[in-house]
Amino acid sequence: MTEVHTQNPTGESEGLSEQTRDRVLERLGFPHLPTTNLAGLQTLYRAWCAGVPFDNVRKMIALRTEPERPLPGGEAEEFFAHWLADGVGGTCWPTSNALFALAQAVGFEARRVAGSMRDLGMVNHGSVKVRLEGSDWLIDSSLLCNLPLPLNEDIFVSSDSLCPIEVEPVDGTHLIWANVPPMPQYLPCRLLVDTADHTLYLTRYEVSREQSPFNQRLYARRNHPDEIIVLLGHTRFSKTAHGLAVSELTPEQLCQSLREDIGLSDHVIAQWVDSGSLDASFETPSAP
Repeated sequence: MTEVHTQNPTGESEGLSEQTRDRVLERLGFPHLPTTNLAGLQTLYRAWCAGVPFDNVRKMIALRTEPERPLPGGEAEEFFAHWLADGVGGTCWPTSNALFALAQAVGFEARRVAGSMRDLGMVNHGSVKVRLEGSDWLIDSSLLCNLPLPLNEDIFVSSDSLCPIEVEPVDGTHLIWANVPPMPQYLPCRLLVDTADHTLYLTRYEVSREQSPFNQRLYARRNHPDEIIVLLGHTRFSKTAHGLAVSELTPEQLCQSLREDIGLSDHVIAQWVDSGSLDASFETPSAP
């Protein structure tokens, strides 16, 4: 299936304010703006992968407490306000939009794109492309693969053993193959829409309230030096160079892991617990 290219349409959100940009960069460890070359993009994306979790905590809360309101985090300013206050991230649509807004605010030629996770033919995944010296690079806020992925006519295989990922040019687009803990097999994601506007992101995010693997039980991932930690339901997965360690957690241990491993505040954890999301994470998952 060939990637669909569109003009940058209407339906765009406001750009990130300079104040928010600088606060986010400071939290990510930047004393000044990154350079807008490949080295700067590599540094920015690696800092994102280490500093911004991929999680469904706010989505779980919203689905249970404010079902009539738009899902949270769809606007970059609002997303970063909660990340700065509580350390909380989001799922693919809000995190991709936020990463796009940050990259653009830094000065990169960034654009939103969309694809099909599991290569199902439907648009169910957001990501970001950055144009540098005539070449495209993918920075994905869900796969958190630590390095921008080159999108050209060559097959790319990452040398990062913790985040194995491959890029395959096929049928006028690219197929991303990622090994995402705790799944043992590689997961395909086909890029389908280039460029995607903010309205498409918000629309697909709202559609996900009807069916998504991130609605019923906890999923949270955070990259650490030499370790990836994933919380799925009440199971903790720790991937290191030595392999994958798996442990079942009690409710108290799960909340502790959200705080210590994922970096969430006590405030947002309490909201998550009070919404019934902790109890839901111990229920038997329903069929997708």
